[in-house]
Amino acid sequence: MEDFIPLLGNWVWFVAAGILLLLELLSPGVFFIWLGIAAALTGIADNVQNLPWQGELALFAVLSVVSVAIGRRFYHGPAMEPADNPHLNRRQYGYVGRSFTLGQPIVNGRGKLTIEDTVWQIEGPDMAAGTRVKVTAVSDMTLVVEGN
Repeated sequence: MEDFIPLLGNWVWFVAAGILLLLELLSPGVFFIWLGIAAALTGIADNVQNLPWQGELALFAVLSVVSVAIGRRFYHGPAMEPADNPHLNRRQYGYVGRSFTLGQPIVNGRGKLTIEDTVWQIEGPDMAAGTRVKVTAVSDMTLVVEGN
C-alpha cells in the first residue's frame, strides 16, 4: 500500500500556492489568498522538516483554517465598509422623508411623481396636482406619500 501513496514533496505545495494565488486574481472576493498562504507555509515546513504526506495534508488543513480565520478577522473588504451612498441600488429608499410637489394628481390612491427625471409610482390619499407631499415609506418600487 505504501508504494501507491505518492510523496507530495515541498515543490507540490509551492505549485499549489501559485495556482491558488492565480485563482485569487481571477475570482471576485478574497478567499484563495488565505489557502495560498497555507500552501506556501506547508511547503516551507516540509522543506525544513521533511514531513510524511499525512503530516503535510494535516498541516495544510490546520494552516488553512487558521489563515482563513485570521484573514476574516483582520480583512474588512469593501462589502464590510460603510458605503458613501447606501441607497445606490435602492434609490427609492433615499427619498423617504423628503418632500416633493405633485406634477399629476393622485386618483383612487395611485399616481405618479417625477423626481430628478425619473417617474415613480406613488400611493397615498387623493390629492390635486401642485400639492406638496412627503415620502413616508416604500412598498416594493412604489413610494408611499402623505400630504405635507
